[in-house]
Amino acid sequence: MVARLALAAALVFAAAPIAAQESDAEDPYIWLEEIQGERALAKVDQWNADTEAVLTAQAEYPLAKAWARQILDDTRQIAMPDAVMGNQVTNLWRDAVNPRGLWRTATLESYLAGAPEWRTLIDVDQLGEDEGQSWVWHGADCLAPEYTRCLVSLSPGGTDADVVREFDIATGAFVEGGFTLPEAKSNVAWYDENTLFVGTDEGAGSLTDSGYPRLVKLWQRGTDFAQARLIAEGQQTDISMSGFSVLDGETRWRFVRRGPDFWTGEYSLVAEDGSLIALPLPRDAGFEAVLDGHVIAKMNSLQVSSAGWSAPMGALVAWSLADIAAGRSVAPTVIFRPSETQAVEDVAASETKLWVKVLDDVSGKLIELTPGAEGWAQRTMDLPANSTIQIAETSGKGDTAFVTVESMLTPPTLYAVPSDGAPEAIASEPAQFDAGKFTVEQKFAISKDGTKVPYYLVRPKDAEGPLPTLIHAYGGFRAAQTPKYLTAEPYRSGPLGLFWVESGNAYVLANIRGGGEYGPSWHEDALREKRQNSFDDFHAVADDLVANRLATPGRIAASGRSNGGVLVGAVANQRPDLYGAIISGSPLIDMKRYNKLLAGASWMAEYGNPDVPSDWAFMREWSPYQNMRDIPDVPAAFYYLSTLDDRVHPGHARKAAAKHEAWGQTFYYHEYREGGHSVGSDHEEDAKRAALLLAYLNCEIGTGAE
Repeated sequence: MVARLALAAALVFAAAPIAAQESDAEDPYIWLEEIQGERALAKVDQWNADTEAVLTAQAEYPLAKAWARQILDDTRQIAMPDAVMGNQVTNLWRDAVNPRGLWRTATLESYLAGAPEWRTLIDVDQLGEDEGQSWVWHGADCLAPEYTRCLVSLSPGGTDADVVREFDIATGAFVEGGFTLPEAKSNVAWYDENTLFVGTDEGAGSLTDSGYPRLVKLWQRGTDFAQARLIAEGQQTDISMSGFSVLDGETRWRFVRRGPDFWTGEYSLVAEDGSLIALPLPRDAGFEAVLDGHVIAKMNSLQVSSAGWSAPMGALVAWSLADIAAGRSVAPTVIFRPSETQAVEDVAASETKLWVKVLDDVSGKLIELTPGAEGWAQRTMDLPANSTIQIAETSGKGDTAFVTVESMLTPPTLYAVPSDGAPEAIASEPAQFDAGKFTVEQKFAISKDGTKVPYYLVRPKDAEGPLPTLIHAYGGFRAAQTPKYLTAEPYRSGPLGLFWVESGNAYVLANIRGGGEYGPSWHEDALREKRQNSFDDFHAVADDLVANRLATPGRIAASGRSNGGVLVGAVANQRPDLYGAIISGSPLIDMKRYNKLLAGASWMAEYGNPDVPSDWAFMREWSPYQNMRDIPDVPAAFYYLSTLDDRVHPGHARKAAAKHEAWGQTFYYHEYREGGHSVGSDHEEDAKRAALLLAYLNCEIGTGAE
């Protein structure tokens, strides 16, 4: 309560309440959408200062920040494989000395032995210092099978827009006169060693309404980009167009993807002359991999073809690329059918195997599929049960999958999983806390429509009665939320989850609808006009905790990021009696204007189009910004974001904060200048954010048993 009063006293309140806005003309805060506007940034600076004045003065803040930095910079972290390329492995390493990272390589042999001998390729910090740029690493695409030439993507300040440069691994230097592209949201991939697929910002008409490339061109080495040959173009209303290639044995298959909306794609095979041959994948199918001359796709809806084949929702299906290239119409093969409790979450190919990560009631399993004359053989790999499994990388030569295994109380272990032997642990993160002090349970709540909603609950062992509780969820875009080690929970808040339970509180990860925990249907049940289901699921988890005397109304915090901003904004508006605080990171909030701000137009298949009256009729019911009210005792919000987020516009959080300020409601606000959609551009910023959030939660919903 001290923080509530202190922060409220520091803010300047408007004299009159503001009515809900239905049009841009009625919105008095639209000026806050000027990302670099002088007036807008001055307001941001004021809010940042007000928040820091309160929260950095809390006793736990310096301790939490130091502990977070120690965890994030721990040199005993796993050097995760970014890519396994022939006989070498690459990794981006970040620590206290290298906050932006070292991109480096080691031999596969030394890596598998658990003692990699690293050679630095790019020192991102040094490169930024030399070039006077705040470079953030966004990855490298190296051309198989030699893996000597790479397309390196670097972002100024962490935005989605990248600068692309060609790099030679053998010499450890950028290629003089090599391929380069200026800063843009480009789609770039290798066609062959002297040719690129390129879609980029070429000025008027080259980008879609969503701000992504509309054209796909082939750019030959040594020529001016103006001479690049156009091979495909999309419509202005599409999301994006892109080209890419996949090496399958000795064959390089090339493809073009057109994305009409977020959930549909049209794929074409690129013939040697540059012409396109349409793939027979359903528009809502997911292109997963290429193996043994087959394109593998996941069915996101039930398929019953007039050609005589069928496939259930969520199944993996394989088509012969040779038949497609020859114009032959041949039925595909269903190669994997998930059970009712399963969902295919990730698929990756190695030289002769297909690796499938499956969720079974949200627990991970790794399945190996092998093509053969008698069909696709299936084998479940022997890995720890009741864990979260992630496919980190697969080998291009040989058949080894690198996977991590972890749980909320067990730190990640990296396994090399060979096809012809037992999985072998090659690296593990150290325990950062005494797991024996806590318990983890998977529970199920019953939502408003009777749906069983799983959630994970972490509490101090032997704790009795209700505890202050932090519930994190996402609920959108088919993205499953699986339990991670507490130093990484909740997403993008670093070790906040650990700090919270170490303080004697409870942490919950809720698997609400909108994600992919139970396959495509779990997502579809929260699309567009069904969005309220995800909010009802979240309320059901909170109500279940209260009903079982595990939590108390008003001492529950709701946490969400990005799409999760819609979630926590909606649940706070709908049940202010239930929640005492909300954490809203890089959030979507104003759903009346989201499609006009940055990449927002690309998500209309998920939420709806607010410019269509019938869509706005259901969106208006839950849009957080339009449903904010001038009433006392609303949950105290903490908004964290980045000025340079070029995916979700910072205006969303800014305008919500302005309403809180005008109505005299308690809120906290922290906007970093850099970091992009991920917010933190280095460990210092990540540690600070975790400490601020812990102090905020302690101020607003207390700590320890009642």
